[in-house]
Amino acid sequence: MGRLDNKVAVITGASSGVGKSCMHLFAKEGATVIGVARSQDKLDSIVTEISATGGNADLFVADVSDYDKVCECVQYIIEHHGQIDTLVNCAGVGWSWGEISPGSMNPVDTTPPEKWREVIGINLDSCFYMSKEVIPHMKKQGGGTIVNVSSMAGLTGLPDAHAYTAAKAGMINLTRSMCITYAQDNIRTNCVAPGYINTPMIEKALSVFDDPEVAATLTPMARPAEAEEIAYSCLFYAGPESSYCNGSTLVVDGGSTAT
Repeated sequence: MGRLDNKVAVITGASSGVGKSCMHLFAKEGATVIGVARSQDKLDSIVTEISATGGNADLFVADVSDYDKVCECVQYIIEHHGQIDTLVNCAGVGWSWGEISPGSMNPVDTTPPEKWREVIGINLDSCFYMSKEVIPHMKKQGGGTIVNVSSMAGLTGLPDAHAYTAAKAGMINLTRSMCITYAQDNIRTNCVAPGYINTPMIEKALSVFDDPEVAATLTPMARPAEAEEIAYSCLFYAGPESSYCNGSTLVVDGGSTAT
């Protein structure tokens, strides 16, 4: 038996990186997984891959920083799957978004207000919107688990990317607040705070790990995480092994914040 047999898991940011790894891992553990992201082609490919290995997967194309689309998404999932047992809020943008949207990864004094709102919308508002719409259904069905994927930068800060660090810190404290409010509804809310990950979000910067001395200054393990390693942390919070974890933040950074 899998850890998530007969469960329905909704994963945002599912088209790449940690979200994609969560899709494959949660399906392998028995869940019906619904991937939510903006890319139809990438989601189609992931659903096909999971189905080919005997897993159950579905998709919904949406920008989860758009509240109306989130409402449509959750309504679709309930109509077609009847329940939502786990929500993984993994949608977000980071370092690479600065190339796509110049100014969005700047410090406060050079961040245009519209870029601030953009990053907060994608990284934090999306977490609020999805949680807001999913929690009533979890209450009706007697419980559920929510996993918010933040970042070690939500704990330590950075010299730039201030909208990003603010959003990720917001996710961590929102996790704590939700845990307090919804524990009596049998809804557990926890957070994963990754460090450097080998994903498209920072792939152009990963060459810094080629120099062993530089790599050791970034993390004692001198390497970035693989997306699957973060997905396993999300699986822990979604599964029965974490039944007494609530409001906690699991830092998965190879020791970066310990230095």
